[in-house]
Amino acid sequence: MTKKKKGPKAKKLTVPQLQRILLKQFDQNPKKQYNPKQLIKKLNIGNNKDSVQHALDKLTEQGKIKANDNYKYQFNGRYAQENSRDYLEGRVDMTRNGAAFIIVEGRDQDIFVPPSRMGTAFDGDKVRIRFWQTRGRNKPEGEVVDVLERSVKAFVGILNVFNKICVVKVEGPQAVDILIGSKDRGEAKNGDKVIVQVSDWTPDSYGSLRGRITAVLGKPGSSDIEMKTILINNGFDIAFPQEVLEEAEALPKKLDLQEIHRRRDMREVPTFTIDPVDAKDFDDALSYRELKNGHIEVGIHIADVSYYVKPGSALDIEAAQRSTSVYLVDRVCPMLPERISNELCSLRPNEDKFTFSAVFELDPKTYQVRKRWFGRTVTHSDRRFTYGEAQKVLDTGKGDFKDELKTLKKIADKLRERRFKNGSIDFAAEEVRFKLDDQGKPIDVYIKERIDTNMLIEDFMLLANREVATFINRKEHKLKETIPFVYRIHDEPDPEKVAGLADFAASLGIEIDLSTPKSIARSYNKLMAKASEDAAVRMLSPIAIRTMAKAVYSTQNIGHYGLGFDFYSHFTSPIRRYADVLAHRILDKNLQAGSLYKANGIKLEERCKHVSTQERKAVQAERESIKYKQVEYIKDHIGEDFDGIINGISEFGVFVELEGSFVEGMISYDHMDESYNMDAGRLSITGRRSGKRLKMGDRLRIRVLDADLTRRRVDLALVEVLQVNVAKGNDKSNRKKRAQRGRKPTRGSTKKRNK
Repeated sequence: MTKKKKGPKAKKLTVPQLQRILLKQFDQNPKKQYNPKQLIKKLNIGNNKDSVQHALDKLTEQGKIKANDNYKYQFNGRYAQENSRDYLEGRVDMTRNGAAFIIVEGRDQDIFVPPSRMGTAFDGDKVRIRFWQTRGRNKPEGEVVDVLERSVKAFVGILNVFNKICVVKVEGPQAVDILIGSKDRGEAKNGDKVIVQVSDWTPDSYGSLRGRITAVLGKPGSSDIEMKTILINNGFDIAFPQEVLEEAEALPKKLDLQEIHRRRDMREVPTFTIDPVDAKDFDDALSYRELKNGHIEVGIHIADVSYYVKPGSALDIEAAQRSTSVYLVDRVCPMLPERISNELCSLRPNEDKFTFSAVFELDPKTYQVRKRWFGRTVTHSDRRFTYGEAQKVLDTGKGDFKDELKTLKKIADKLRERRFKNGSIDFAAEEVRFKLDDQGKPIDVYIKERIDTNMLIEDFMLLANREVATFINRKEHKLKETIPFVYRIHDEPDPEKVAGLADFAASLGIEIDLSTPKSIARSYNKLMAKASEDAAVRMLSPIAIRTMAKAVYSTQNIGHYGLGFDFYSHFTSPIRRYADVLAHRILDKNLQAGSLYKANGIKLEERCKHVSTQERKAVQAERESIKYKQVEYIKDHIGEDFDGIINGISEFGVFVELEGSFVEGMISYDHMDESYNMDAGRLSITGRRSGKRLKMGDRLRIRVLDADLTRRRVDLALVEVLQVNVAKGNDKSNRKKRAQRGRKPTRGSTKKRNK
């Protein structure tokens, strides 16, 4: 007698999983009836009859299924019909822990989805969700029911080869295993870091997907491979398709004579570029001259990418898909091939170039714009300045274009003064930079210095962007026609978030006026002005930024709150932003008097959404590369002591930013000096024994315990509290303790502890 083969062991599901799989069975078979025993057998689950009965009772209470007289259950069609409005479409904005907020157009509130309800949706995906309002909570929650559009189709992971199967383990906020068939493995070996393309998004019983390996990056651990991983896992290709490269190479280097005659020739006007010292693509230049009528003419000349990149070409399709260049710590993943970005379109010195220009005639006394002109030009850059070189000319009054630079700075200062007077917010966040060795390893960390020439260029680019958008709006009013255009919009801040910030700021003696959006902007500027003097206030800067809405691209103009502009677009960086290419094309077709060009508004809005999504992913990739390099830097300083500032508090521990290196790490509560209670709002903690209160901005002496490059995590331990805010009733005892210690640690010392 042969033994009967045992089938696969039934998997026991969690309560949420059980409810979902039961509801799915009823949903897919709305006319069928089941009892608990039948469902266990049908679904091959390891849960017992009582747990299934409990799940059925819960679904019945929610009205999703109904109990029939024969002790069986059936799908409640009336519930589905009545609640069809509870399904929405939106984009996934994923957090570090794998949870997400679904951004739905037209809704003020995003919908929270926990990791267990994300299904196979990833960051940036367009999804269909079901949502509900949980009793006692103000914000809606939901679950992903379908993925409508994938933002990322390839991932990087580690190949693990077992006896009969191969699995690529993809790490990140939403880790996933991808099964690889033997024929889809290629030359990849066990432990290799590989690029894998998902071929089947339907997860198996273990939650794994199926895919095939498309490229082998090599053994993990090198900085080069990790940077490539960051790009690919955020949805950016690290190489251009061959047809795109061939199309770029076929473009003529010599300027077409007929095209030159069709343009405004500004080659004789003094012109120069000002860019970072390591820049290779120069996409903007300034020209300056004094006119016979006494006015000043300032030209803002932008690389004419749209002349070379034609709609529907392979170059255009690839640029539209990428939408942006991505700037990591040690490399750039460009939107366009180098043939265009660094050669044909780059406004290199002593070369004639095709440009798209915004030329302004200004009053020499007030610097008010009296006339404006937009159009295609041919220009010639006479000098390439780095920011430092141009700054030296301003500081010493000596060097090329010293008079022009001096006057341009005065104009820029006036433009900035007016902008802030009209409600612009100064969110000039500190930018972390690294000094790297020949192998790309960080040997120093510093903050990028913001000097006058940085702000000079910034203010003239803002002027051009604002005036281009204003021109389109004025033409709309004149012709009484809507002209779909690519606006850069920024909504007012979230009132709840601002109120929370105001409460915390008040504890630091800073008042935020919440009466109007303009008063909030003024308060933010005062707060930022104090940040350079007070570390606690400096910690408020990122919190203040998080209260703001995200700037996005849209055809529906609502103005730009952060800049205080009624109309704003992006026009000045078409080499690295596809939104600017779109703006150039639409503007060009609407420049002739009486002409009217109307792009397809629906298609243009879809493009705006895609560009906004790509921009957000690029920012995420940049942050990941900075975090990686910070952890890589501090890895050589394990066991050393540093001074740091508290910049975040959670239920797991205290986040600290180290002074000097700007590396962020966490002190778990196990490595604090005593037990602490977290106060409401997660803005401070209070010692249970001593009563001392630690809050954002307080200074600590810490020790680096570990630096994990895989998880991008730095573990710290508290050595000493350098700044203490004592709770009421404990001040005397703590003063006595401090007096007994009678010493202060040397600020910034990194000497290893004597063992």
